[in-house]
Amino acid sequence: MSFDVGKVTPDWTLFLDRDGVINIERPGSYTNSWEEFVFHEGVLEATRLLALKFRYIFVVTNQRGVGRGITPPAALEHIHQQMLAAIQAAGGRIDNIYYCTAVDQQHPCRKPNPGMGLQAKEDFQQVDLSRSVMVGNTFGDMKFGRNLGCRTIFLPTTLPGTDASDPRIDALYDSLYQFALALG
Repeated sequence: MSFDVGKVTPDWTLFLDRDGVINIERPGSYTNSWEEFVFHEGVLEATRLLALKFRYIFVVTNQRGVGRGITPPAALEHIHQQMLAAIQAAGGRIDNIYYCTAVDQQHPCRKPNPGMGLQAKEDFQQVDLSRSVMVGNTFGDMKFGRNLGCRTIFLPTTLPGTDASDPRIDALYDSLYQFALALG
């Protein structure tokens, strides 16, 4: 399935995964502090461009490290506060961050289950899931998008060589910045 991102209008909603999309993912580990958090190149500029194109922008992120007792909850909050401050300073916007600390794969809020997206829809009544896009770097993110009824954008930041013709992917871009530029 393909998706012409040029058809996105300002009433659309954007869901973004965090690790691997906004910041560089730490394979085999968790981002446990702000000092370990590194934005992907171009992300701050991308968030500025995306803020011009989408009504709502939400981060939806599994944070199992908290549930496993590895990442302190206060550290996760600090990371998110600092991330939001940097994005806002760059002229970008995130309307809310939804995160799931559950370790149980069956938890309704743990991606690919749609709970975080459904919570966003409940919190922001104007969200139309059929006019929404999920950007992620895993097939779990793509399945989350499909479970919500969203279009899906895959960033191969941690899975280089991913086949763009995979049916779970509507479009593939090398980075969040490249996706933002493609919106026109």
